[in-house]
Amino acid sequence: MKRPLRLRGISGDIKGQVWESETLLRAGRLGSLEIVLDDSSVSRRHAEVRHSDDGWYVRDLESTNGTYVNGVRIGPGEQPLKTRDIVQFGKVAVIVEMTEATPDGPPSNQHVVAAAPSSFEEGLRRIAYDRNQMPRAGEQLFALLRAGHHFVNLQSEDQLLDAVLNDAVSVLEAQRGAIVLAESEGPEPKMRLRALAVGQGEPPGRFHYSKKLTTRCFASGVSLLYSTLTADDETKVTQSIADGAMASVLCVLLRTPRKRLGVLHLDRSFWQNPFTEDDLHLADALAAHVSAAIESAQLLRRQKDQFLKMVSVLAQAVELRDDYTGNHTQRVTRYATMLAEKVELSDDQLELVKLGGPLHDIGKIGIDDAILRKPGRLTGDEYAIMQTHTTKGAEILSSIPEMGPIIPIVRNHHERWDGTGYPDRLVGNSIPLLARIVAVADAFDAMTSHRLYHENKKGKPPSWAFAEVERQAGRQFDPDVAAAFLSIREEIMRAMVEFLPGTEIDEPVPVTVNEGFVHDPRG
Repeated sequence: MKRPLRLRGISGDIKGQVWESETLLRAGRLGSLEIVLDDSSVSRRHAEVRHSDDGWYVRDLESTNGTYVNGVRIGPGEQPLKTRDIVQFGKVAVIVEMTEATPDGPPSNQHVVAAAPSSFEEGLRRIAYDRNQMPRAGEQLFALLRAGHHFVNLQSEDQLLDAVLNDAVSVLEAQRGAIVLAESEGPEPKMRLRALAVGQGEPPGRFHYSKKLTTRCFASGVSLLYSTLTADDETKVTQSIADGAMASVLCVLLRTPRKRLGVLHLDRSFWQNPFTEDDLHLADALAAHVSAAIESAQLLRRQKDQFLKMVSVLAQAVELRDDYTGNHTQRVTRYATMLAEKVELSDDQLELVKLGGPLHDIGKIGIDDAILRKPGRLTGDEYAIMQTHTTKGAEILSSIPEMGPIIPIVRNHHERWDGTGYPDRLVGNSIPLLARIVAVADAFDAMTSHRLYHENKKGKPPSWAFAEVERQAGRQFDPDVAAAFLSIREEIMRAMVEFLPGTEIDEPVPVTVNEGFVHDPRG
């Protein structure tokens, strides 16, 4: 017995219309066809859906604007169909329904109310015009323009996603929203939740979005409006939809002309009015408007991550010349970053610490091995040469304009609050703040690290080093920065254990027992 096929309209004037057959359905503008579509994007004989021994297939009849399955234009020959596929004849969309449910379809209590199959360019057109080709209302247009404003004024990808999502939740009066982005390429990419938002007065709930619907929207390449039926058999409702009380769901594709980025997921509860097709088109316009910004932010982040990796490799190359300070730059960067977060540096300044930490000793490249790797203490002349690693490092980076903001870290991380440091003998607040932060982290790691060029090869206990930071506050270190470092003692200790397994968590040592610490510029 043949399995009947049903095509149901989900866009424009055909929304809700149904065509059924056990053998053949032909679509086009001709009145003699089974599916008559009065739309300028549809050819006279556009496509046919035909049953064969192994299932249903769609074939384009050399139409002008093409036939699409799940957002992908089909070529010559037949394309197999399965339940819940979205088929487009030009710009007119239908959904495939069969008598029996299949494992790859959504739960039977969910159905597509409307779809917005479109190109990136059509999504942009929806910024100014609604689905009836009327200019958008002022409030809607303002919301879309504000979305573009976020990209100009927010440099962080996470900030951008949060701002866009909160605007979408507010404008579309959703009870909650989520942005889910693809983390990899391929037919089944890994999807990662990147932003969450809830409407005013709404509880967050355990489930924030439907993974099944999100995956389907991304795979099909079509923005969809779902309605959840509260049928008698409540077991048909997926856990995420039931827990989240999602009665109406918008899954909107985030895409650019180059690729699909992810999905904007918005939902309303059973006690709210369901989303309309106008809401779907507004959300789709918003998605098209912000997708280029999201892709650009992703590219900038990846470039930044790649640059940081190269910086780390360069820092490791420096350390390979110095057997006595292995992983020193990694530890200093970790401690300095934690300290920068404690003193509430801006995101931009925090990024400079993450970049400048690995490179703070880059000038050691210019120090002769006979001095850098010398066992025991340095002579006075050798010590003076070793101190030049700060100015050598600054000189190396000065040839790269983008490195300008981190030069103060490289040049001045050995300055002292009392003015007795080097190379510039800066005093107090005249020492750049980022250099003061790295100075504390650098000295603490030098005190607690094992260094073969000292008579005492073992590093000092952490408690001794913390006490020395306290004793040197106002002399070697900025007193406020030192106090902030001491306030995160427990976090620093956890980081030490991670970097240096076997580190003992010891009791604080009274400051009076410290004999003082001379920071050898080699580490």
